[in-house]
Amino acid sequence: MFTKKIENYSDKIDFSVKSIEKGHHKVLFHGIPMIRCPFDYVIYQMLIWEVKPDLIIEIGTNRGGSAYYYATILDALGNGTIHTIDIIEMEKDQRIIDHPRIKLFTEGFEQYDIEEAKKFSKILVIDDGSHTYEDVKKSLDKFNDLVNLNSYFIVEDGIIDKLGMSKDYQGGPNKAIKEFLKKNKSFEIDLKWTSFFGKNATFNTNGYLKKVK
Repeated sequence: MFTKKIENYSDKIDFSVKSIEKGHHKVLFHGIPMIRCPFDYVIYQMLIWEVKPDLIIEIGTNRGGSAYYYATILDALGNGTIHTIDIIEMEKDQRIIDHPRIKLFTEGFEQYDIEEAKKFSKILVIDDGSHTYEDVKKSLDKFNDLVNLNSYFIVEDGIIDKLGMSKDYQGGPNKAIKEFLKKNKSFEIDLKWTSFFGKNATFNTNGYLKKVK
């Protein structure tokens, strides 16, 4: 019979959006900073596998962990390229620089030449940039026409509303999403992903926008 006390054992279960937000800053992929909510970490690989894009446009490279994650999924699919865009050049792991599926753009999304994407036939766009209302609005306006039927424009980090931070971002992603959907009927929020783990149990609240027509 075991009588020895197990150190640090607890029957208590206690977590919140804020505790997940704190932890998500520490998420790594193959040792590279990724900064991803665990729910979305899982959702992305399912969504990419389903859509099978031949181009992923990512706004917001940061340290490159997400781009590297997407690249490994595309490796498994045997096809696809990533155009990852930022305006701040941060130190990158050499594996990101050398990966044949990843192309880095460092002059910001407003300077990205749409012609770079014209040769691709199935495009997925992910906005993980500044999260300000103005920037999200601009990226939606610029890139939405590139998204193919049944693919997605994913707007990240609408969770800032729940965290009480939306004022710091001029209203943030959700304000831009609402305005965009009012004038653009080609997209709708895909509840399959936003509510996969519970209603808006994602850091991309209302942000999985599927092109339906």
